[in-house]
Amino acid sequence: MKIRDILGQNRPTLSFEVFPPKTEDNYETVEAAAREIAKLSPSFMSVTYGAGGGTSRYTVDIAAALNNEYHVPTLAHVTCVSSTREKVHHVLEELKARGIENVLALRGDIPKEGRLAHDYQYASELIGDIKQRGDFCVGAACYPEGHVESASKTEDIAHLKEKVEAGCDFLTTQMFFDNNILYNYLYRIREKGITVPVVAGIMPVTNVSQIKRICQMSGTYLPTRFKAIVDRFGDNPAAMKQAGIAYAAEQIIDLIANGVNGIHVYSMNKPDVAARIRENLSEILGP
Repeated sequence: MKIRDILGQNRPTLSFEVFPPKTEDNYETVEAAAREIAKLSPSFMSVTYGAGGGTSRYTVDIAAALNNEYHVPTLAHVTCVSSTREKVHHVLEELKARGIENVLALRGDIPKEGRLAHDYQYASELIGDIKQRGDFCVGAACYPEGHVESASKTEDIAHLKEKVEAGCDFLTTQMFFDNNILYNYLYRIREKGITVPVVAGIMPVTNVSQIKRICQMSGTYLPTRFKAIVDRFGDNPAAMKQAGIAYAAEQIIDLIANGVNGIHVYSMNKPDVAARIRENLSEILGP
């Protein structure tokens, strides 16, 4: 089932993200975690893409298992910053052959070793190419606090509009911890004529090391209330995990109450975290 149709049903949706292993040794562990999350009957699941090596194969394998064996609609990530057009076309053909209808088109992070491909410069170019390669539902990323490489939020929204004009069917946000940031962002992009569904990306922070990575990578704003939770519970792993899940669940409840129906949880291959989020929303989402 295409995700644009799932999001078009005008009711709350809950989806989860998993990421493939870096090596074959860990494949069974990751596949088992994905299977446990699939048992929660999410609206769909996304599988991230590893640039280079064999990880693109793992993305396809896990996405196909979720889609065909566990009957969960699956969103496969495809990145282009270090992939040639030939490589992207090969992955798309694999996805098509294995029944995957949904693709999240991303530029991807520039690799530290500097190995770049030059067939695509922007995600909008990748989106346009995917649309020509088959009947895919294509999603893209958006950044409520602005992309770290954009000179301004206005410039970032202009690039977002290029993605939508290239054929993007829906958007998924980068994580955020203050819902007011998203509400303001939605107002701004709607004002610019961007009307495709926007799925809110939520990260349950369950340990302090996650917070450090988040701040280093994206500079995400941490509200005072969230910082207080970290200060109080950061040295107690069990308490921090419980508090982080509770904070994320409260964010989601507020979003749904304010008309943001699409919720995507960055569950970090943790079935227990996904299950507790789902449990906290059981009456809100229904069976």
